[in-house]
Amino acid sequence: MAGKQIEIETRDGKAKAGLFRASTKARAGVILYMDAFGPRPALDEMAERLAGEGYAVLVPDLFYRNAPYGPFDAKTAFTVEETKTRLMALVTGTTQEMTIRDGASFLDALKAEVIDGSIGVVGYCMGGARALNAAATYPDRIVAAASFHGGNLASDAPDSPHRKAMSIKARVYVGVAGVDRSFPPEQSARLAEALRVAEVDHVIENYVGVGHGWCVKDHSVYDEVGAERHWKRLTTFFAETLG
Repeated sequence: MAGKQIEIETRDGKAKAGLFRASTKARAGVILYMDAFGPRPALDEMAERLAGEGYAVLVPDLFYRNAPYGPFDAKTAFTVEETKTRLMALVTGTTQEMTIRDGASFLDALKAEVIDGSIGVVGYCMGGARALNAAATYPDRIVAAASFHGGNLASDAPDSPHRKAMSIKARVYVGVAGVDRSFPPEQSARLAEALRVAEVDHVIENYVGVGHGWCVKDHSVYDEVGAERHWKRLTTFFAETLG
């Protein structure tokens, strides 16, 4: 199954995005919020696999304001000072507020392309917080939100998604790496409490023995057993919430 490249008009320019679907009629739509290394074959492969479950899957370039950039090798990018500096500039320069603002355009593009059904979101690494913030910002459009090895989901920052828990109507699933400096146990507890108080239907699951990035095949800590477990959880979650 081959995806196609589209351009999405946003308030700040044109974002390229990959669109994947098994057929012209998808039962629901999914926005996949990328990790820090940007759109690339490893994410395309994940989108294709999800599309094989019957969904239309959109993978937008969150760094489009700075295009062209990269490409980055996910195995080494953070170990080489030059590429680490470039990557961190992209990550910090693309604020949560920017991605939140882009969310309306992403949702409209997905609806216009293929579907009339429900929409879910899933994010990896930096995309995890963005998926949850999207669910909080567009509660009448997003019915399911998942994060895997998402960082800073309940930090002290004013744009931390746990602060918007009261706005979330979607079901939420959070898959946590066993040891993850970007989402330590105190943040996990803080997120759980915020979701509980907000009466959000949610699950936070700890994947013991895997590291930050374990789901993505080209990542240095990719774990095949853990990744397959993630796929089982994600597809079940979306099947239950998106139909």
